[in-house]
Amino acid sequence: MRSLVVGNWKMHGLGAEAAALARGVREGAAGMAAALVVCPPFTQIAAVAAILAGSVVGVGGQDCHPEPAGAHTGDISAPMLSDAGARFVILGHSERRAGHGESDALVRAKAVAAAKAGLRPIVCVGEDEEERAAGRAEGRVAEQLAGSLPPDFSGIVAYEPVWAIGSGRTPGAEDIAAMHALIRARLVGSFGAAGSAMPILYGGSVKPDNAAAILGLKEVGGGLIGGASLVAADFLAIAAAAPALSSPGMLH
Repeated sequence: MRSLVVGNWKMHGLGAEAAALARGVREGAAGMAAALVVCPPFTQIAAVAAILAGSVVGVGGQDCHPEPAGAHTGDISAPMLSDAGARFVILGHSERRAGHGESDALVRAKAVAAAKAGLRPIVCVGEDEEERAAGRAEGRVAEQLAGSLPPDFSGIVAYEPVWAIGSGRTPGAEDIAAMHALIRARLVGSFGAAGSAMPILYGGSVKPDNAAAILGLKEVGGGLIGGASLVAADFLAIAAAAPALSSPGMLH
């Protein structure tokens, strides 16, 4: 069983930069206990996938449209991601939910589309600072899980406390473990045995110096890494800190 460490490059990386980063990750990934995935901008997926072909590093997209094709100017469909070489896709990231007004229902539709195209969805959930301060963190995450995951979901869940993303702040270990336990219970309740094996990633200011402590927590099956994934050495150091898993959350 392996932890899964996913790099979300967000809106970073022109051609030469993306190629250099992909080569750096490829060169350092061999022999890792963790499974690695990188999610470059749409414009770089095909080139990065070509560089990583035959390696142990997978490639994903950062979003997809719920329709496979059509008059949707500026959007990318799940089949297009697959055609470019992606095998995963991040959905419902807080930056999409907040900046683009994405609802749970839309995220669910995208997860269905991703699965139909052969992609493995990574569905993000997480509370903002106001919700946490009001004691609604667990309720909000439960709502997002119920609304964002389709009945036949067989992907990956990523818990990202919105207030921690890019802030340098992280919840305490007890808080992270408690939220992952809640997510696991909800997944098992909704999907039975399949829910017990779905990876649950943690994201939110994960860095090389705190990775071992966070990724070693119970039910944390890996990490969704933002800023630190833009430096190959940092991303690889985080992946190296991830333990081999002996409990649910493996990458299938």
